[in-house]
Amino acid sequence: MAEIKETSIPDVLEILPRVFKDPRGSFFESFRENWFTSRGLDIKWVQDNQSSSVKGTIRGLHFQRPPFAQDKLVRVIKGRVLDVAVDLRKGSKTFGQAVCVELSEEKNNLLLVPAGFAHGFSVLEDATFAYKCSNYYNKESEGGIIWDDSDLGIDWMVDNPIVSEKDAILPTLKQFIDREGGL
Repeated sequence: MAEIKETSIPDVLEILPRVFKDPRGSFFESFRENWFTSRGLDIKWVQDNQSSSVKGTIRGLHFQRPPFAQDKLVRVIKGRVLDVAVDLRKGSKTFGQAVCVELSEEKNNLLLVPAGFAHGFSVLEDATFAYKCSNYYNKESEGGIIWDDSDLGIDWMVDNPIVSEKDAILPTLKQFIDREGGL
């Protein structure tokens, strides 16, 4: 069974699967439904996504508004990233706080990012990134927070980041709060 660790925001979980190594290579379970059901979570996964990014890239911080909000189970297949989740849930004790966890092919760890969080990552080594989603992507429901918002104080651990035009013009957390109040 995998080790499941709460982060500084208890609903964001880091999962460390058991990895079996021998002279041929290694094996591990990258997903088990009972990781979640054993914690009272009944998440139905409906979509798998994969991206590749070069070192120095920052993707995010993205979210889907209800009714298309998504839980995400994220992992790195190749390389290393700093994965970031920001709590945007209305009324949450940790609203506006960020969790940062390094994910890597070496550790084979995963992160559960619940619905109601903005999600992003910076690429510390060229990476292939994969994630399961509990809801289908809906363009009209997408939103985001600017990655370099000083109120969030996230150290992305990259110099001269590569950021998409879309991500470079996202609102700050304060602007998001003023417009929407939360998710």
